[in-house]
Amino acid sequence: MKLSIVTTAYKSTEFLREFHLRMSNAVKKITDDYEIIFVNDGCPDESLSVLREIINQDEKSKLINLSRNFGHHKAMMTGMEHAQGDYIFTIDCDLEEQPEELEKFYQKIIQGGDDCINSVIKARKGGLIEKKFDGLFYPVFNFLSNQKIAKNLCTASLMSKRYVESLVKYREQGVYLAGIKALNGFKQSYIFIKKTSRKSERSYNFLRRVSLAVNSITSFSSKPLYYIFYLGIIISSCSTVFGFCLIYKKFFQSVSIEGWSSIMVSLWFIAGVITMSLGVIAIYLAKIFTEIKPRPYAIIEGIYQKHDHKTQK
Repeated sequence: MKLSIVTTAYKSTEFLREFHLRMSNAVKKITDDYEIIFVNDGCPDESLSVLREIINQDEKSKLINLSRNFGHHKAMMTGMEHAQGDYIFTIDCDLEEQPEELEKFYQKIIQGGDDCINSVIKARKGGLIEKKFDGLFYPVFNFLSNQKIAKNLCTASLMSKRYVESLVKYREQGVYLAGIKALNGFKQSYIFIKKTSRKSERSYNFLRRVSLAVNSITSFSSKPLYYIFYLGIIISSCSTVFGFCLIYKKFFQSVSIEGWSSIMVSLWFIAGVITMSLGVIAIYLAKIFTEIKPRPYAIIEGIYQKHDHKTQK
């Protein structure tokens, strides 16, 4: 098989039919030997029924139905595990990324000999706070992690079969695709794409984006733990120096030491630092607690194809 298209569906009912039509037309310009894999990530809307309707009308399409919502990255990894193509193209089905961009990806990977063509955009959508947060995330991640990622990465990506086969070997629970791709190695390059805004409701609200950022950083860097240690040394050193200064003023300069307010501020500051440090340690302990359990990161309820009965995996 020449090409596999992998996409995930979550609250995307209104886009599925148009996506299928445009994606089919785009891939047919390259080859007739293809498949479109839809991964239903526990959609609470009518996506499942629409997807069943699509696959019953198109023998090139396949539906992987997950037993519940496991998250976008885990659903995408599950879809890639079942892709049979020599090249695998991942894309969101909400039509913010244009299916017609596939031809640009394909030409670049054929001409350049890359194993992975990633996509980036010039600027993220959203309000001022979200844009500032996104602008801060990438430099912080790259500073803390040994694996560097490009700014404003998108889901759209074309990969070789051997690249995907190595990619799906990563079985951690805290899946962050951009970081795993960087860790995976191989020859990779980037292209700019246009991204439009189609969804009225965003799948990732601000709190979920913060959670993803924390998960991503702690999955690919242990530096925050070292920085806690260094912070403790700095605070202890400053406290020691300050203590000697107070002793010197008391006994050698006969200066009366007062300042209840400054003492309380210092206590609250130290308490905040300690609490924050314990919180960072707790996050890493929680990740260890999760990762040591040999649980699958996604459960497949069934796989559906045209005129076929459900195939349990």
